Amino acid sequence: AALEVQTTPDWRVAGVTGPCVSRNKKSTSVAETEVGIGGTCQWGMAALDYTTTFGVFFEPVTASQQPGNQGRYRYVQMVTKYQHCCGEYRCRVSTLTHRVCETATPQELTPAFDQEAAAVLLARLSVHKADSEHLFDVLRWLDRHLIRLVAKFAEHARDDPASVRLAPGFALFPQFMYHLRRSEFLQVFNSSPDETAYFRIMLDRQPTNNCLIMIQPTLYSYSMKAPPCPVLLDAVSIQPDAILLLDTFFEVLIHNGETIAAWRRANYQDQPEYEYFRQLLEAPMTDAQNLIKERFPVPRVQECDQRGSQARILYSKINPSLTHQSPGGNAYGGQQGEIVYTDDASLQVFMDHLKKLAVNS
Repeated sequence: AALEVQTTPDWRVAGVTGPCVSRNKKSTSVAETEVGIGGTCQWGMAALDYTTTFGVFFEPVTASQQPGNQGRYRYVQMVTKYQHCCGEYRCRVSTLTHRVCETATPQELTPAFDQEAAAVLLARLSVHKADSEHLFDVLRWLDRHLIRLVAKFAEHARDDPASVRLAPGFALFPQFMYHLRRSEFLQVFNSSPDETAYFRIMLDRQPTNNCLIMIQPTLYSYSMKAPPCPVLLDAVSIQPDAILLLDTFFEVLIHNGETIAAWRRANYQDQPEYEYFRQLLEAPMTDAQNLIKERFPVPRVQECDQRGSQARILYSKINPSLTHQSPGGNAYGGQQGEIVYTDDASLQVFMDHLKKLAVNS
C-alpha cells in the first residue's frame, strides 16, 4: 500500500508518523523542515486495516515564499493506493480544506485545539525521537513543548503560579503528558527491547481513542454503595470494599479490594442470601470480556487482590498521590486510599512545577 500527500502552494507536508517508510518522492508539496518521517510526499506500508491511522504534519508557507496571493482556504489531497483482499487494486482520494488565518490570537485558536489528538500526535513524535535520541533529551523536549503551550494559552499573572487558568479545551492536556512521561513508551525499565518495540508500534498505528487509553488508562469502580462508574486514576480510588477495572489497552486488570477478596475466599457468593455479592463479582468480568471482544491484539485479562503480586500493574499506572512520604503515610491500608511506594512525583507536584515554569517563561 502507498500514501501520497499533495498540497496547494500555500503549505507543504513536513512528514508523517505511523507504520510506514519513506519512498523518497520529491515534489513541490515537500517542506524543507522534517517532522517524523519527512523529506518525501509518498510513503509505503506493508498492510492497512480499518484501525490503521497516520499523523500528517504540515508547514505553512510564508507570504514571501508563496507565489501569488493567499486565498481563504488551502487544500490537501491524500491519495491511498492498496490491493484489496479480493485481489483488486484500489485508489482512494480524500480532499480536505483548511481555512487560512494570517493573524490569529491565542483566544481565536483555542476553540480549534483538540487536546486528545494533540496528545496522541505529541506521543508519536516523542516515540519517533526516542528511536534515535537519548530518552532524557526526549523528556526535556516534551517538557519544553508543554511549558510553552501553557505559557501561551493559559491565563496567568506574571510570577504568580496560583493564577494559572487553562481553558476547558486545554485542561486535560498536561495530565496526558504526565502519564505519557511515566508510560512504557518513554520508560523502558522493566521492559525488554521487543516489548518496547511492540508498545511503540501499537501507539503508531491505533486510532486516537485507543492511543489515549494506552497513554492514560481508564479505571472503573464497582461497589455495593453505587452503580459502576469511572473514577480517578489515583491512589485514593483503591478502596477495600470496591472492585476496580483497569484498562491499559494491552492488559485488562480486575482488582479486588481487601474486604471483597476476604468475602470471596469465604465463599459468600455461593450462599443464596448473598446473591447481590455474586452479581458484584460477575459485573467487572462481564465488562472485561466486552472490552476485549473486538480489540486486536487481544489484551490479557487478569484478576488480582489488593496488595497481591499482580496489583503492581495497577500501582504502576495510578497517580501516586499517597506515598510513604505523604503526611499520614504511615496509616497503611487506611480508608483514604492505598499507599504507593514510589519516588515518582505525583500529578499535583507535576502541575505545581509546570505552573511555576510557565509563568516565568
